[in-house]
Amino acid sequence: MKNISKALGILGMAAILFTACNQGNQTTSTSNDGSKGSTVDLSEVKIAYINTDSVINNYQFFKDKSEEISQKGKRYESELANRAKGFEQEVSSFQQTAQNMTPNQSRAKQEDLMKKEQNLMTYRNNLMQELSADETNLYNEVYDKIQEFMKGYAEENGLEMVLSYTRGGGVWYAHDAMDVTKDVTKGLNEAYKAGDTPTPAKADKDSTAAGE
Repeated sequence: MKNISKALGILGMAAILFTACNQGNQTTSTSNDGSKGSTVDLSEVKIAYINTDSVINNYQFFKDKSEEISQKGKRYESELANRAKGFEQEVSSFQQTAQNMTPNQSRAKQEDLMKKEQNLMTYRNNLMQELSADETNLYNEVYDKIQEFMKGYAEENGLEMVLSYTRGGGVWYAHDAMDVTKDVTKGLNEAYKAGDTPTPAKADKDSTAAGE
């Protein structure tokens, strides 16, 4: 459940640096030419970041859906165990009665057992693939919900950019004042409780991000 992609953070930072360099070049060029241009003053850009792992793990929607997948996995595990037990009993029974069978009967039973074993393995693999797909779909849905929420949150709080912080990602350091993780988590949970309607709230005064 914790296999969160770090590529987003790395690509995000690459895009930020690329944009910043371009804007810096544009600003220099405009200054040299003495002409007016629509450039962004990076000193006034308001940036915040969220700890992605923390937001996801404390997002009630994620917790609820993860629990559903977990319970589904337990049901599948129990069902698979019952099938495996039945198969083992059938194998044991064959081993005890094989000496009373004709060669053709023994061969036919062995082929039948091999087919059942293969079917059991296929069934197990299908269950694992289904659970894996459920997990992947959940993360995709969670990312979509967070992204949708962040659009409104950024507009509400006058943020030009919100970074995704993950350990080993593209952001090595950020001031605590730029951390809006708690506000975003709170807003997401309130939206989920109210029916998943995005309702971004203004950041708390002590965690409002401001450009340096």
